[in-house]
Amino acid sequence: MNTTRQETGGVTGTQDKDYNLIWFVEQCLSNALRLENYIADADRAGDGELAEFFRRAQRESRKGAEQAKDLLRRRLAG
Repeated sequence: MNTTRQETGGVTGTQDKDYNLIWFVEQCLSNALRLENYIADADRAGDGELAEFFRRAQRESRKGAEQAKDLLRRRLAG
């Protein structure tokens, strides 16, 4: 029996590639939220360099989420 069954939309109603994009959006947004805490921690510790590093990472996470949402929107509309 094959124990590495692939979900192709029959169970969830969502094909793997679409689910992968949805997962990516969620992970990017989750990361952006987590980084908010890291930024606050760095600010409280007076470490501006670290806070700015986390802000840049947060911007990239938001950017990734927006790009993936745009791609998902186009694919689901078509």
